[in-house]
Amino acid sequence: MGILEVIAAILGVINVALVVRRSIWNFPVAMVTVSLYGVIFFDARLYSNALLQIFFFVVNIYGWWYWARCKAEMGEIRVKVMDRWKRIVTPIGIAIMTALWGWLMSSRTDADFPWWDAAIAMMSVAAQILLSRRYVENWVLWIAVDVLAVGLYWVKELPLTSALYVALLAFSIWGQEEWMRALRGRREQVTA
Repeated sequence: MGILEVIAAILGVINVALVVRRSIWNFPVAMVTVSLYGVIFFDARLYSNALLQIFFFVVNIYGWWYWARCKAEMGEIRVKVMDRWKRIVTPIGIAIMTALWGWLMSSRTDADFPWWDAAIAMMSVAAQILLSRRYVENWVLWIAVDVLAVGLYWVKELPLTSALYVALLAFSIWGQEEWMRALRGRREQVTA
C-alpha cells in the first residue's frame, strides 16, 4: 500500500458520498480518483480495471455535462428508473461483454484473474453509464461490483482498496435508498 493508494481511496469515498447526495461535484473528484487508480491497477497487472479508469474518466466528463444540463433545466438532479426493455437488455449485454473481454484478457495478456477482472470491469461500465444517465438501477450494479471487487483487491494484496470497496458497498446501499427516496418524493409531488 502506497501513498497513491491512500489518496485514491480517500478520494473514492468522497466521490461516492457526493454521488449519493446527487452533487454535481462528484464528477471532478471522480476524474482525479480514476486517474490515480489507473496507475495503481496497471501496476497490479489488473489491465481490465486499468483500462476501465480511462473509460470512467471520459464518462465522467459526459456525466458532468449531462447532470449540469439537467440541473439547469430542472433546478435539481432528478433520478429516474429504466424501462422494462433496458432492464432486460442491460444484464444480457453485461454477460456478453464480460465473456468477450474475459477471453481477450485471458488469451492476449498476462493479466491476473482476467475473468474476475473482466466481470468487475463490464459491470462497472454499465453502472457508470446508468449513473451518468441518472438511473436508480445503477446502484444495484455498483453493489454487485463492490462485492466482487472486495475479494479481488484483497487477493491482489491491495488491502486499502479492498477496504475502500467495503465502504463503497455501504455507500451503494445508502445511494440506492437515497435515490429511491428522491424518486418517491418527486412522484408524490407530481400526484399531489
